[in-house]
Amino acid sequence: MDKYKNYKHLRQNEQEGKDYQIHIRESASGIAVIVPHGGGIEPGTMELADKIAEGLYAFYCFEGIKKTRNSDLHITSENFDEPQGVSIVKRSNKALVFHGCKDDEDIVYLGGIDKDLKEKIEEVLYHAGFTAKKNSRPGLQGKSQRNICNRCLSGSGVQLEISKGLRKKMFVNLTRQGRKHKTESFNKFVSAVRKALSGA
Repeated sequence: MDKYKNYKHLRQNEQEGKDYQIHIRESASGIAVIVPHGGGIEPGTMELADKIAEGLYAFYCFEGIKKTRNSDLHITSENFDEPQGVSIVKRSNKALVFHGCKDDEDIVYLGGIDKDLKEKIEEVLYHAGFTAKKNSRPGLQGKSQRNICNRCLSGSGVQLEISKGLRKKMFVNLTRQGRKHKTESFNKFVSAVRKALSGA
């Protein structure tokens, strides 16, 4: 269970600039790359999404910067309502949302309603040497219209749940300092997803 039910609740107890910060880059591409649980909440997701969006797509990240207990800042995808993030998604035709899951296996779980983009991403990741598949648990498949990935103009987006095991291989380690140093796995993943988005 999340500590906070929505952003208003979180903001009453946490301080922007001290406990969390928000990153935004606008783009006319019609595609938004979104991270609702960046920084210390789900380490590595912000860095991946930032690089994938760089120079091409709109980017938004809610980054946890607390010294400890960043998990307190987690607001589930269906309840995520930080106004700037919601605004970017609602103005975009497609949304690609990055999450981190706790699995030790090297895997990416694909969710969301946009079947075509999911299939493109699955294909390019497979050819780049990554394992990507649908999560077997219905509640983690991103099928709800309330999910932040599906609140875009088309009503269908994609979410990527990247395992902790795989994220560990993309950086020297998952500490704030370690995430500054990316590996070849990081570069391969970024290239593959950018390739899928280029035809979206």
